[in-house]
Amino acid sequence: MVAWSDQERSIITSIFSNLDYNDVGPKALIRCLIVYPWTQRYFASFGNLYNADAIKTNPNIQAHGTKVLHGLDRAVKNMDDIKTTYAELSVLHSEKLHVDPDNFKLLADCLTIVIAAKMGSGFTPEIQATFQKFLAVVVSALGKQYH
Repeated sequence: MVAWSDQERSIITSIFSNLDYNDVGPKALIRCLIVYPWTQRYFASFGNLYNADAIKTNPNIQAHGTKVLHGLDRAVKNMDDIKTTYAELSVLHSEKLHVDPDNFKLLADCLTIVIAAKMGSGFTPEIQATFQKFLAVVVSALGKQYH
């Protein structure tokens, strides 16, 4: 179990309460698929992903990016038990979808970049540390089934 200070809880809640999910989620997933093209293999059923423009305009990618970001709401609401919260999702990604767990970290890094760009100077080192701690716990929980 991870210990969260009141300040950390406040920071995470604040970040997520100010997000435009339909903007940030797709941007993070798009960035991941372009920067790390091998991650595209998990989205073969999403249609044309042959180049950056195709990825950026793909409605399935847009929708899934939003879905992923909304999925993080579960962690925000269950910060004291993120591993249990994501147990089923971990099983799905490991046993059915066969997603390499390293890809969760890549997407988390891309999300951090998008959030930093949105927040600008408000994304202080202290905010970043808390946000990355939060994402590290989520990534660990999603990868739990692989251990």
